[in-house]
Amino acid sequence: QVQLVESGGGLVQPGGSLRLSCAASGSISSIAVMVWYRQAPGKQRELVARIFNDGRTFYADFVKGRFTISRDNAANTVSLQMNSLKPEDTAVYTCGTPTGIRGQGTQVTVSS
Repeated sequence: QVQLVESGGGLVQPGGSLRLSCAASGSISSIAVMVWYRQAPGKQRELVARIFNDGRTFYADFVKGRFTISRDNAANTVSLQMNSLKPEDTAVYTCGTPTGIRGQGTQVTVSS
C-alpha cells in the first residue's frame, strides 16, 4: 500500500494562509477517496475535507468557504489550501484514506 507524507505546516497568524501537501509513494489514481483529517490536543480526530476521484469534494462545516482540497493523480499528491485561518484551526493535519492509510501529519499552529 502507498505511504503518505505531509508537508507545509507551520506557524501562521490569524487570517493567514497555508498550503498543505500530501505526497504518496505510489499511485493514488485507484484510490477513490482521499481525505484530510485534523486532531487538536485533547480532542478527537475530525474529518476536514475529502475528495473523490471524479473531483467531487466534501468539507466539514467549520472549514467551508475557507479551505480547498485538490488532488493530482498524475503527481500522486493531495493538497489542502487553507485561508482565513483561525486559532481554532490549530491541530496536526493528516492525509489518508477511509480504509485507514495515514501519514504522520504536519503541525499547523495559528497564533499571533
